[in-house]
Amino acid sequence: MSTVNTEIRLLLNLWGLGNGQGLVKKSELLRPYKGKEKKAVYEVSLNDLADRGAIAFTMDKKVPKLSLTDAGLQQLAAGLLSADFGFEGQLVGSRLANAALRWFRHYQGVSVDAIAPKISTYDEFKAMALEAYDRINFEFSHNNFVPIYKIRRSIGELVTRSEFNEWLIKMQADDILLLQESGVEDSSPDKLQDSVSTPISGLRCYATKKTK
Repeated sequence: MSTVNTEIRLLLNLWGLGNGQGLVKKSELLRPYKGKEKKAVYEVSLNDLADRGAIAFTMDKKVPKLSLTDAGLQQLAAGLLSADFGFEGQLVGSRLANAALRWFRHYQGVSVDAIAPKISTYDEFKAMALEAYDRINFEFSHNNFVPIYKIRRSIGELVTRSEFNEWLIKMQADDILLLQESGVEDSSPDKLQDSVSTPISGLRCYATKKTK
């Protein structure tokens, strides 16, 4: 099964179990995927989705729970409508098939952009960026030193790359965030690319929320 199909199956299953963007136990999401090798494949895809901001992790009384972010909802919509997606194999679980039916009935005639509306103003971006910052800081215990690439990936395609750069720099100018450091822990090129370059200080890779 392709990585894209694996990810869309996970997102669809999460959407179905959570009745949209509700919380779902990680164990419940992975329950249908039997066998060590198969489960490991879905675990990798799940971590990739979380790293890109499509899925949010939350600890609820020491129980890991997941939910779809707006970026994940948009990825699910684009994936289900793509000609490249299909249910591979001879059998499709009734729960997954019913989730697909519910999704299409719920969003019949609705465009991908309308499912997760794009950000159009600085104030909208500021609210979503701060929500992403707080969630990522809590989920990954970053101690108020949050990687910018995680914020960008959490927001996803709800904003253009140039608008993300411009508005994040404006948040620093408005004394909301402090953008710091010129590198990431593993020097990953894609993480550096998903950071932000400032006019004065150059590449900045981490954000810290300023206290009033």
